Amino acid sequence: MRTQVGIIGAGPAGLLLSHLLHLRGISSVVLEKRSRDYVERRVRAGVLEQGTVDTLVEAGVGERMLREGLPHHGIELRYGGAGHRIAFEKLVPGRAITVYGQQEVVKDLIAARLAAGGDVRFEVEDVAVHGLDSEPYLTFGDERLDCDVIAGCDGFHGVSRPSIPEGVLSVFERDYPFAWLGILARVAPSSDELIYTRTERGFALHSMRSPTISRFYLQVPPDARMEDWPEERIWAELKARLETVPGFSLATGEILESGITPMRSFVVEPMQYGRLYLAGDAAHIVPPTGAKGLNLAVADVRVLTEALAAYFKDGTTDLLNGYSQACLKRVWRAQHFSYWMTTLLHTFEEDDAYARRLQLSYLDYVTSSEAAATTLAENYVGLPF
Repeated sequence: MRTQVGIIGAGPAGLLLSHLLHLRGISSVVLEKRSRDYVERRVRAGVLEQGTVDTLVEAGVGERMLREGLPHHGIELRYGGAGHRIAFEKLVPGRAITVYGQQEVVKDLIAARLAAGGDVRFEVEDVAVHGLDSEPYLTFGDERLDCDVIAGCDGFHGVSRPSIPEGVLSVFERDYPFAWLGILARVAPSSDELIYTRTERGFALHSMRSPTISRFYLQVPPDARMEDWPEERIWAELKARLETVPGFSLATGEILESGITPMRSFVVEPMQYGRLYLAGDAAHIVPPTGAKGLNLAVADVRVLTEALAAYFKDGTTDLLNGYSQACLKRVWRAQHFSYWMTTLLHTFEEDDAYARRLQLSYLDYVTSSEAAATTLAENYVGLPF
């Protein structure tokens, strides 16, 4: 079996790459170890930058997103007993974010690929990468897939990155001394926009996925266990951290899903080796505070699509050779923003009174300076592609 691009991973990066290549007349096969039901139900990111929204619309897979997604024109920073709105419509006119779950993006992309006759294979076992220096191919089960190029879109724990020879990649990483406990609840959002809250008890985030489904996060110790957080404790802690401004009351409801996510920053350089090109979480991880993970994956795929289109059209390799360098400029910008948002809003046990007061002082600066608020807004809605 042969195709032009072998894609490992049927998350947003792999599926969108396959679809964009299809629109350019380039064939691909997508291999995914999980079931279709699993990837369509996997709850992950939910904040889409303006550039991501535009990309999905331009690719013809944004109709349901435009119909069901929730456009937001601001976020609230809540601390010190007051809320401070960062107004996108004033600071970055014409640009916004859209709340639309990653699993919904995946559903739309799978539907589009199958409708176009795309080859997306689920529950594929034992995928292995071969021949990166000359004639690349993938093996899985008892089958072999020959291809011109391999795209590693299989996430942090996938097989793509480890297939690169030892010593080639430089790794940059940081682990944070806390985790996020996240829940999905059947309850209408208590706010029309996202609320990022900094308290002495720790960080909390009020988000949403639909008019009837809300998403919440709590800063917890890195060794926290879900069995130590019954529903009553989760709601009590969310109320303690979010009900800190006059007149705000947090609505509660049935918890549909819950889990604990470690917080880390991770980047590998370069994002390519031989005929293998990494995209999304296979190459970089950001703490979710800045809502950049899915959006960075989309940005990678856009760059890779243009490079592959040039290569398959006339054999030019300039864009492919420069793929990593082009992506890493945005990746490191997003790394900095995510790190900044994380350190701005979370409490650190090792911080003394001086450090905590300094943190509050900087929050005051961000919410009182139009220049500082504009910088936050520009990064949050995403730099133009």
